[in-house]
This record gives sequence, C-alpha cells and structure tokens, in this order.
Amino acid sequence: MSDLAAWRKKIDEIDQQLVKLLNERSRCAVEIGHLKKALSIAAWQPEREAEILRNIVQSNHGPLDDAAVRRLFERIIDEARALERHSMEGGELHKKE
Repeated sequence: MSDLAAWRKKIDEIDQQLVKLLNERSRCAVEIGHLKKALSIAAWQPEREAEILRNIVQSNHGPLDDAAVRRLFERIIDEARALERHSMEGGELHKKE
C-alpha cells in the first residue's frame, strides 16, 4: 500500500469516527430539546453557544487555526439547534435502518 493510500485509509477511518460522534452529539441535542420544551426554555441560548466556542478554541492545538475550528463548530451548533427545535415541536428523528 502506498503512503497516499495509507493516509486516505486513515482519513476514512477518522471520518467514520466523526460521523459516529456527530450523531451521538446530535442525540444529546434532541434530548436537550425535550428538556427545554418541558422547562419552557428557548432553543437558542447564545450564552451557551459562546461558551462552547470559547471551550473549543481553548482546546485547539492545530493544525487548524482557531477561526477554522470556530467555523466548523458554528455549523455543528446550527445543525444541533435545528434538531433541538424539531424535537421541541414534536418531530420525529431521522433514523437509518
């Protein structure tokens, strides 16, 4: 196997781990949405989002720069918020069989 093939295989393995972790994180967001609905709390919590982004940037050791990590997590948070809102509205989760 060439070095290129080995690196691509490693990236594929990491991608699989990322998908698993992103879905796990998303399941947490859905549960938080249920709790927010029960407690009559708004889905959007700007102070919590700012806290998450601060924590992520503080834990970043590169090679991605802080702005790149921030952009990635802003997108992750946007998707999580959409799931929270959906669960607060009583929507069903998308599940692949």
